[in-house]
Amino acid sequence: MPHTYPPLNLAVRTPRLTLAGATDDLLERLVPLVRAGIADTEPWPFDDPISFYADNPEREWRWLRAVWAGRSRMSPDAWRLYFAVLVDGEPVGTQDLVATDFARFGTVSSFAWLAPGARGRGLGKEMRAALLELAFAGLGAQEAGSDAFVDNVASNGVSRALGYEPNGADWDTRRGEPARIQRWRLTRDTWERHRRNDIELSGVAECLPVLGLA
Repeated sequence: MPHTYPPLNLAVRTPRLTLAGATDDLLERLVPLVRAGIADTEPWPFDDPISFYADNPEREWRWLRAVWAGRSRMSPDAWRLYFAVLVDGEPVGTQDLVATDFARFGTVSSFAWLAPGARGRGLGKEMRAALLELAFAGLGAQEAGSDAFVDNVASNGVSRALGYEPNGADWDTRRGEPARIQRWRLTRDTWERHRRNDIELSGVAECLPVLGLA
């Protein structure tokens, strides 16, 4: 049955995976992956503060509270769409689409994680490509940004492979220690030149009013 809240009905489907609106049922199915540990080896991939460096059960509690809080703060001025990444119907990670003042600037950014057992199979690139289809084709974005610590080879490799261009550098902290961040930028023109024709969107029109786009 469709959910009353339109963002929970959003879905993006590719030949390899589905991004499904992160319902509470899907979040519960992801909890074992969060509990097992996502960021447990160096180089640490996430900036502070984030729950994934905490011990159990605080790790999964903080993660769930962050998703629930993000849902409650949705407005046309700032929003974050949360997706579970499903492969053959099984959740293996999450992918988020984030925007501030989107109606004015048309810019988005993204955040994602994959369970360790799902890495190294090209899923990171596939799920980002799915999210970009939603952002550009579904919501009319003009530009997508991304950033990652310079030693996060996988994330930086995904950005490079999808046509993002380097967009400067910055500093952030992870586990309290400073580290260099690489920033990336993907324009609509570049995305259109490399756009795929095998990605399907659903539930977008119903979601537009929630985002202040209708």
